[in-house]
Amino acid sequence: MTSPYQGYVYSYPHKTAYRPLEPRPALREVWAQEPDQALFLYLHVPFCEMRCGFCNLFTRTGAPADLVAAYLDALERQAAVTREALPEARFAAAAIGGGTPTYLEAGELARLLDIAEDVMGADLRAVPFGVETSPATATPDRLAVLTGRGVTRVSIGVQSFLDAEARAAVRPQRRAEVETALAAIRAAGPPVLNLDLIYGIDGQTETSWLYSLDAALAWRPEELYLYPLYVRPLTGLGLRPGAWDDQRLRLYRTGRDHLLAAGYEQVSMRMFRRRASSSRAPGSSNDTAAGGSHETAPGGSHDASPGDGYTCQRDGMVGLGCGARSYTERLHYSFEYAVAVRHVRAIIDDYVRLPREEFAHANAGFALDAAERRRRHLLQSLLQAAGLDRAAYKTRFGADVLDDFDLSGYAARGWLEDDAERVRLTPDGLAHSDAVGPALFSARVRELMDTYDHR
Repeated sequence: MTSPYQGYVYSYPHKTAYRPLEPRPALREVWAQEPDQALFLYLHVPFCEMRCGFCNLFTRTGAPADLVAAYLDALERQAAVTREALPEARFAAAAIGGGTPTYLEAGELARLLDIAEDVMGADLRAVPFGVETSPATATPDRLAVLTGRGVTRVSIGVQSFLDAEARAAVRPQRRAEVETALAAIRAAGPPVLNLDLIYGIDGQTETSWLYSLDAALAWRPEELYLYPLYVRPLTGLGLRPGAWDDQRLRLYRTGRDHLLAAGYEQVSMRMFRRRASSSRAPGSSNDTAAGGSHETAPGGSHDASPGDGYTCQRDGMVGLGCGARSYTERLHYSFEYAVAVRHVRAIIDDYVRLPREEFAHANAGFALDAAERRRRHLLQSLLQAAGLDRAAYKTRFGADVLDDFDLSGYAARGWLEDDAERVRLTPDGLAHSDAVGPALFSARVRELMDTYDHR
């Protein structure tokens, strides 16, 4: 593990391990034996106003209104067919991601939420419900639609409060635009505001990093995500020369310590949540409401018992949209995946033309055998600060996690600790989550990822 930044593990297996499913299984068969009373509903909007230099999301820019309308038409067809396959499903959490969901105009957002409620049967006002936004699109009319339907968490990608750093990350935005958006979110009043910040940007120093952190803290966000800058294939920064691991680790530790001192608790390497004892921000109600983003579903808890709501290790996810994934215990599936602009556009163009019957089958995916299910539970738990509940693991799989997995090498590095109840990463282990996670991938998953044709 030569670099502490091998890869961001927010799910397992990674989508580059998916392959076309032959024959394509019917959704009714995929979900027939699955628990369906605490599912996570995810809606994917693959549109943005601009493409950031660090972005490897499945998204396209400048989508015209007729394409957005056609996309919502297709998503409604997909939702209707999916609901037929899960007629009794109940949703314990929901989220809209992208892309930038608020690229949609207010009326288009309302239609998207109608699909979630009227077609899928989700009670959005009764469950944790998160949405992603951006400084340019967090407008009062859009936010009014979202909060009127029960949104409990709004996450905004700020990245830096310094205009020069934002430009260096190929995210052209101005501080004034960011502040206007944050004021609009606070005025709309969702219980949880999350800000994403990035460290490791060209020209960034410890002083400028602390400046952005303090500018974010001035808004008293319930949550903050601190992301290292990555260089990924086919992204705008993908040709960036040189390594900057020491700088990123130093800035990570500076940011972590700064947030801990400011009254935040660390939930994972990236996620920090304001402690309930801290003074609340205007419009907030519960610091633990609607937690999670890329790493956990909104409201998602870990190692919870049945009936406690959605848990990422145990419960399934229904994804709608051409970039969404769906999870059952034994099969993860989706449509095709791409990053390069022309391939993304082609996939979206194909999606909007699909007839209703084409949504009745899973197209590409990864089947999880018993060993992969255990490995997924380990990864989804260990990369959280709370770690893995040994009793919950044994109840589910009939064995102790330390008998199933040799983690002694991490303990020898000082990255892992365990007791009778839990196995968890130490603070230094959490700092190296992006090395620990990929190292725990199975040989089969690594081979599939290595042979994936990046498009």
